[in-house]
Amino acid sequence: MSEDRTPQRSAHRTPRSTAIHETITSVRLIDAGQKQFRQRFRSDSPGGNVERQELETFLTLAEELHFGRTAERLLLSQARVSQTVKRIERKIGAPLFERTSRRVRMSPLGRQLYDDLAPLHNEMEAALARAKGVARGVDGELTIGFLGSGAGTLTSAILETFRERRPRCEVRMRESQFEDPLGPLRTGAVDVLFTCLPVEEPDLTVGPVVINEPRALALPLGHRLAGRTSVSLEELADETFFGVVNGAPAYWWDFHVPPRTPSGRPIRRGRSVAGFQEMLTLVATGQGISPVVASVEKYYARPDITFVPLNDVPSADVALIWRTAAPGSNPHIDTFIEAVSDTVTANGGPAPF
Repeated sequence: MSEDRTPQRSAHRTPRSTAIHETITSVRLIDAGQKQFRQRFRSDSPGGNVERQELETFLTLAEELHFGRTAERLLLSQARVSQTVKRIERKIGAPLFERTSRRVRMSPLGRQLYDDLAPLHNEMEAALARAKGVARGVDGELTIGFLGSGAGTLTSAILETFRERRPRCEVRMRESQFEDPLGPLRTGAVDVLFTCLPVEEPDLTVGPVVINEPRALALPLGHRLAGRTSVSLEELADETFFGVVNGAPAYWWDFHVPPRTPSGRPIRRGRSVAGFQEMLTLVATGQGISPVVASVEKYYARPDITFVPLNDVPSADVALIWRTAAPGSNPHIDTFIEAVSDTVTANGGPAPF
């Protein structure tokens, strides 16, 4: 009987073959994603199809709700962003944003389009990033979302610990906004998120608390309460707080901006805000005051605003949260959760901010 000399395929991939396999997989995902884009956004209207660059402009404006910040992220002029959005709306056949001289918000149709489009776009971007990472010798990436100061003074230690354990993983940081603090996590735009509690969502898991900090009141310099050593929430029934653009859970906003005093007297809510910078600008110009976490004074200090401690509200916690289904699907997420937990333990608990 002759010996069978047919080469046998090894079940174990070499690093090079693994990289080739990952690149091919990413290219296939990109191709499939582009086909879905073309099918979903094919238009029979005179305006024609919506192009990818137009969709990226729409998505970025939907996240920023600010033409200036959108232009900065995309390295375009504000006029170009405005023209692109108008062109998309003509092709779609209806407004995607509601614009005034003071604010930008998504229309109901714009919100629907964003919810449909963002996950698909994120899958395509992730596939592209994986292919580029393989070419550079990078083993995947992790996008970390944060609201405000992120993990505060623990941020550097957390990242250092993670990089020691996953040295070939590329780390990206992305800021969230009041407008939809949990949305980027749900759509996959970020893998994990540092955000203020409470978070009581069935599809999200709350992990280690990284910051426990007192609360303060942001006031314009000439306000009647400026210069006080502390303020009670009960004194604020005649003041005006800010509302929030739709997207944040009602219970989350009620915790951070109480709708009434401890005795039950209502506190007015004025115009809505989408982010810290907008809120602080409105405070400085006397259009309202706002409870904030104490670290805002450190990270967002301005010469035209003063901060006074609030003495009868609970402290605020910042924690790491993630999609409940995410661990196990991405080993970098598991490692990052462990890095956060170990850093908090080594610190003796959460940081003050």
